Amino acid sequence: MPNTSKQFDTIIDTCRSLFINKMKDYGSAWRILRLPSLTDQIFIKTQRIRSLQQNEVQKVDEGQASEFVGIINYSIMALIQLEKGVVEQPDLSLKNATEEYDKHVAETKQLMMDKNHDYGEAWRDMRISSLTDLILQKLLRVKQIEDNKGKTLVSEGIDANYQDMINYAVFALILLEEY
Repeated sequence: MPNTSKQFDTIIDTCRSLFINKMKDYGSAWRILRLPSLTDQIFIKTQRIRSLQQNEVQKVDEGQASEFVGIINYSIMALIQLEKGVVEQPDLSLKNATEEYDKHVAETKQLMMDKNHDYGEAWRDMRISSLTDLILQKLLRVKQIEDNKGKTLVSEGIDANYQDMINYAVFALILLEEY
């Protein structure tokens, strides 16, 4: 597992760098997005990945990797929105947004390490397409929970689903690098 931890950190460093650069370009304009809007952004990216995996012809010159990075960053934004709430005007400085980003990454990484311990890194034997499908399934669950006004009877909440999406996307990026 030490290799997975290091690989996770490398992937997140790339995602974090993009997040920081976009914060420098746009500020925290994303703070006005409601959770369903962030969920839909992740959904679009996941659908594109699935399309790339199924279709032989690709018309836009961006591969799966950039879409998985987007899934990670939008999911982290969603976790921040869940905790802080939606605002009418951008309100986070680069420093504050980065601190929030890092906090949610640390929590998500710990979840990944705990699950990896229990599951024995079974994801390493999975196909990238299966990880994509699992992300899509998590998205559909989140959409249903959103439609239920955030209420669940026996299931984990929205935050756990976003964390799982982050971890599945990291796994997919690790596997893409290893091929």
